[in-house]
Amino acid sequence: FEINGIDSVIADSPDAALTTIATEPIGVVLQDMNFTQNEMSGDEGVSLFKRIHELHPDVPILLMTAWTSLETAVTLVKDGAADYIAKPWDDEKLLRTVKNLIAMRELKLENVRLRGEASRARDQFAAKYDLRGLVYSSQSMQELVQLAVNIAPSEASVLITGANGSGKEKIAEIVQANSRRRDKPFVKVNAGGLPDELLDAELFGAEPGAYTGATKLRLGRFEAADGGTLFLDEIGNLSMSGQAKILRILQTGEFERLGSSATRKVNVRMISATNVDLPAAIADGKFREDLFFRLNVIELPVPALAERPDDIIGLANHFLEVYAETDDVPRLSEEAMRMMRRYGWPGNVRELQNRMQRAMLVCRGGLIRPEDLGITDQRFDLRSDLHSSPHSSPHSHPRSYEQSPQTLTRPTAIPPHVVPRTAAPAATGELERTDIEEALLRSGGLVSRAAAELGLSRQALYRRMEKLGIVLERKPRM
Repeated sequence: FEINGIDSVIADSPDAALTTIATEPIGVVLQDMNFTQNEMSGDEGVSLFKRIHELHPDVPILLMTAWTSLETAVTLVKDGAADYIAKPWDDEKLLRTVKNLIAMRELKLENVRLRGEASRARDQFAAKYDLRGLVYSSQSMQELVQLAVNIAPSEASVLITGANGSGKEKIAEIVQANSRRRDKPFVKVNAGGLPDELLDAELFGAEPGAYTGATKLRLGRFEAADGGTLFLDEIGNLSMSGQAKILRILQTGEFERLGSSATRKVNVRMISATNVDLPAAIADGKFREDLFFRLNVIELPVPALAERPDDIIGLANHFLEVYAETDDVPRLSEEAMRMMRRYGWPGNVRELQNRMQRAMLVCRGGLIRPEDLGITDQRFDLRSDLHSSPHSSPHSHPRSYEQSPQTLTRPTAIPPHVVPRTAAPAATGELERTDIEEALLRSGGLVSRAAAELGLSRQALYRRMEKLGIVLERKPRM
């Protein structure tokens, strides 16, 4: 039968309830704490809750409790119940709570379905291309990697931009591995670490006697990469004289070894990377514009880790498996994962890797807790607007490594779709209605994610939604 537009089923005993949940598509369970006349301990409710939660952990359970069982209900919420509502209840409040829980359940199932589809698509993609073991889940990285493999077969120069530690070298490896030169040399050079006095010998080679201690022929990196690919990292830190030398070999393919006047020629594909804003450096007279255009035929901007929160936990688990010395890989607690999603990761993937190595060494009992991460409150970046929308393109802002806040509409009923993020509310003080609505919008209606962003428990966010009359509109079966 239907109650207020919601299909409903009544079970007249705990066993009947378990049978119904096992055979019917139930969106939420409304459960009393006592079923036998004159029974007021709440033990029956505890027993049924544990049976339902064990068999169907994804089904939200709303506990109906009198004051005598209130403390028990609060304990069960900590153990996984969605929420409780005290008797006598307000019908409108109960209906709002039920609708919110059903909507959350449907959105969660939809999210699981979409993640499954995305995971299968990534597996097929990884089977088709060599992704060099890249670990990712986010849409922004999928778009970046798709672009990387699409342009890989060309001979065009590639410029990879992004913050330190974001994974630029891994993207360069993917381009090379899927290029026509995949079986040819792939030579890496840290241009930022080359002083001018060593630049010529390192890049172009040196004849015996070209400098003190040069007793034999030294091949330069360009010569070593002949026929293949040269990855020139931190190119934004090259001196102006070094830039001129790189420009010449890109234009002509020609160079001379140090100590020789003989001109040599190489065929090299150039991939370069930088964390420097090169257009700004050009404006400041610190980088050659003609070299920039030579390097930047194709730009691949790597998003910072804070802009792709969907990748954080997967990467963390990957690093834990890498560093595990036995088969007993520590697992991340819910609290640790919540902290990791909120942290700003100024050191990006490299910092995450280091923190997982640390956490593995200091954790106890195979469980990584927040204190094991070594993250302090002072290092939190609460500007959640840095997290990118799943629908944003990684190359839509090629020279900016931070997302600009977007303007949101604020409907009372939160639609089940994701929109661009705005700045998160302040970490302290009473949350306004718009703070909660925008967090729900940013999370695509996923209450647990919105709650984590707002620094609340899931149950606390439900209560504030009820108090403010915020409804996630759906009409599924109860």
